[in-house]
Amino acid sequence: MTPLAPHLTAFLRERLQLERQASVHTCDAYAYAFQLLLTFAAARLSTPPSALCLEQLDASLILAFLDHLERNRGNTARSRNARLAAIKSFTRFLEYRVPSCLDQFRRILAIPSKKTDERLVGHLTREEMQALLDGPDPRTRRGVRDRAMLHVVYAGGLRVSELIGLRVADVALQPQASIHVLGKGRRERMLPLWSVTASALRSWLAIRGEPPCPELFVNQCGEPLTRSGVEHIVAKYVAIAAVKLPSLANKRVSPHVLRHTCALHTLQATRDVRKVALWLGHANVQTAEIYLRADPNEKLDAIEAVVPASLRRGRFRAPDKLIASLAPTKKCGGLCGPILTATGSLPVAVRRRGA
Repeated sequence: MTPLAPHLTAFLRERLQLERQASVHTCDAYAYAFQLLLTFAAARLSTPPSALCLEQLDASLILAFLDHLERNRGNTARSRNARLAAIKSFTRFLEYRVPSCLDQFRRILAIPSKKTDERLVGHLTREEMQALLDGPDPRTRRGVRDRAMLHVVYAGGLRVSELIGLRVADVALQPQASIHVLGKGRRERMLPLWSVTASALRSWLAIRGEPPCPELFVNQCGEPLTRSGVEHIVAKYVAIAAVKLPSLANKRVSPHVLRHTCALHTLQATRDVRKVALWLGHANVQTAEIYLRADPNEKLDAIEAVVPASLRRGRFRAPDKLIASLAPTKKCGGLCGPILTATGSLPVAVRRRGA
């Protein structure tokens, strides 16, 4: 039996961090996936997690774990596939380290991912976005910070990880206001800023002070904002803006929805999905095609470009009431409709029996 703990430690600390140079968020996501897996396996096999062996993590156990995620934890198919991707990455890492379990690893790698629904991305209208940006109070220090943060998220279409990782040194206000963003997959990009966004940043930098951390946006203790902190701030101002625009109360607005909003507004302004992918830092242009399905203006152009089929003219004529009453019905198996009297006032139900 091969102990699991040494190989899992080597995968998380050496394979991901040193060889692949994965981001902190990727390492945390993989570690959490294995935390769930080992907890489930320990309860199922009545074995402490530190005493588990590789041979015990077979395909049947992995399938039971994936079913547990959906049924007991209520995870979606996307979450299930993300956990499965982490397990498969670890399995491919083990293929060359433990060749004696190669057949077992092949069975795990053969587990298919689950198909997911391609839903439309959530986004805000321009009026809703403006109401959200007007939420912070610029007369307070926290309001100045939140106003600058919301403007930067919307103008740059930033992910939460990109926002909280933004440093003061990444902001250039002269000669052209811009920010330097380190995105997903270690892809860097330079984004110019609107004058209003640059003005909001200047106001924040003027009162930010000199906290020990280099991050641009800090909390009241001078420490970098966290992911949960950004989500709390966005939810706070969504509730404030919903008083002015009740339509916001029916939408689930997260920081990533602001990124989708930037993408939709950029697509509507440029009509070029390549520029959207470049602005958001996508590795593939096809990733940005989800915004084509969510933008109704693209479909309106198609309708206007295609000549519609002609409509045949005619006028509807109501059927004769007597003929309609003689029509057979499925319920009665024969004539069961009402027959009008001579005066046409009260109908009488009749049934024709036999032939």
